[in-house]
Amino acid sequence: MTSEMTSAPESEAVARPVRTWAVDDLPALDFDPLLTELLTNEPVARIRLPFAAENEAWLVTRYEDVRTVTSDPRFSRTALLDRMVTGMTGHMVASKAALNYADPPYHTQLRKAVTRTFTGQNAKRLRPLAQATTERLLDTMEEAGRPADLMRHLHGPLPMAVVCDLLGIPEEDRAELASWPDLILSSGPGPESSRAAKAQIHGYITRLLDRRREEPGEDLATELAESLAEGRISTDEAVSLAMAILISGAHAVRNNSANMVYLLLTRPELTARLRAEPELLPQAVDELLRWIPHRNGVGLPRIATEDVEIGGVLIRAGEAVYASYLAANRDPAVFENPHEVDFDRTGTGHVSFGHGPHHCMGAMLTRMESEVMISTLLRRYPELRLAGRPEDVVFQSKGLIRGPKELVVTW
Repeated sequence: MTSEMTSAPESEAVARPVRTWAVDDLPALDFDPLLTELLTNEPVARIRLPFAAENEAWLVTRYEDVRTVTSDPRFSRTALLDRMVTGMTGHMVASKAALNYADPPYHTQLRKAVTRTFTGQNAKRLRPLAQATTERLLDTMEEAGRPADLMRHLHGPLPMAVVCDLLGIPEEDRAELASWPDLILSSGPGPESSRAAKAQIHGYITRLLDRRREEPGEDLATELAESLAEGRISTDEAVSLAMAILISGAHAVRNNSANMVYLLLTRPELTARLRAEPELLPQAVDELLRWIPHRNGVGLPRIATEDVEIGGVLIRAGEAVYASYLAANRDPAVFENPHEVDFDRTGTGHVSFGHGPHHCMGAMLTRMESEVMISTLLRRYPELRLAGRPEDVVFQSKGLIRGPKELVVTW
């Protein structure tokens, strides 16, 4: 690389305007206008987020650039542990021992500790349990009468039940766990509430792994306890893996499945299509996963370990880079009419579950749960509808994951 090629991007970076991204709450499922603008006009941009705003970062939004940053080993998550980067919250959401901050080959070693659980076969094993739980939850909802809040009766308890079945958490312990993920995955309550919730989950999971060493079962806690006993992972690593699965499995699926149902209830032509062609549901769920902006802002960044050119811009060693999966899913160079919901869409896959080493292990489970919830609602309630106006549905405030606070329906 010539000196001209290295100096030009540097001077460009100095002159490049820095966008202050407040990441305010947006109405319902509105797409963030800043992401649309950057994707169109400035796909590699400088940003400041609400916390540590003085420590600027890069943000990439194009599909190919996002895939590069999230899979190229020159961008490191481990290097984040030594950096203060502008971010969405004032606290670390994940443990330092977590998968989130690991790079290969250590990251690969950690994932191997749970790969047996996250197979297509295990998703098939859990599907009848999820179906039976869904039917039972909806029976209870009907007994309570109309109108009913789907967040309370279905979208909250089902993902928690599935992830507890996966982990092997007994029925009697589940109510205790229900509120903790919300406290951790929020930018609102503050670091004290998040730390307290993480400490409670940490203590609970440590005790669960101790029990599974003495009383093994067919669940993830047993798999982690075996890996721990064989010295393949440490106690902190085992607890961190279980916490990540519990928190993301309960919280993210709850909100995103509710977003799907909200969209279907406000777009009757989409619901009519699924009622007429139920075999279309898996493909429709995949399109909803692509289209729905399921989070606010961005997740964790990465640190460039050497100079790397992305999208014609030179990113220097030591600089932080965020990648927006949401924006990548709306890239018009990859998805035709990207802002439209199209159940006939095929071809290039979305990146809603991430890309590269950090691709979500629970993708198959998430799809399965969404399919079970939507198909059961459509089958049981031919007249299912919102109990009020769509604009009156209140969405959560200051959450990292977007979703309705309540979803009140009648049938």
